[in-house]
Amino acid sequence: MKVGYARTSTHDQVAGLEAQLRELEAGGCEKFFKEQVSSIAQSRPELAAALDFIREGDELVATKIDRLARSVADLLRIVEKVRAKGATLYIGNLGRINGDPMGSLLLNVLGAIAQFEREMMLERQREGIAKARADGKYKGRAPTARAKAAEVLQLSSEGISKAEIARRLRIGEASVYRILREKAELRGCRPTD
Repeated sequence: MKVGYARTSTHDQVAGLEAQLRELEAGGCEKFFKEQVSSIAQSRPELAAALDFIREGDELVATKIDRLARSVADLLRIVEKVRAKGATLYIGNLGRINGDPMGSLLLNVLGAIAQFEREMMLERQREGIAKARADGKYKGRAPTARAKAAEVLQLSSEGISKAEIARRLRIGEASVYRILREKAELRGCRPTD
């Protein structure tokens, strides 16, 4: 059985995930594992599930090496898990990865290049952020509603309506209700509407 694995780094990359799934389906995959999680995340539950699912004679398929592994060491661990199951690994832009010396060399070299490319991209990103900060153009992420909890509580204590609090702080009204509810639960009472 051909088992497909697709991954994107964020939930915003829907088109990328769909493209991978189409490619896996066109490649004959019958079972799919997909996730939207950064490759640097501590856990990738769908990859773990795919590795657990495959059996002897199966083929684990990924469209590209960087969709499968975060580093050369990670790639080699995945390859070893696949081999230990008696399955094979197929990476769309590389082909079937088998245990011969040339295949191992190719896998190591291409894995190292992919890891290098990622590290360079992150370095350029850090440099860009540092320059933008120096120019006063980078503000970072907007504070989350939870980060504004103290402000919500202060405005509420002043008798300002929940809708007005949400408007002033540029957060959702549901977030205002949630913050007030959580505060009330800590005090052991119910919030007033």
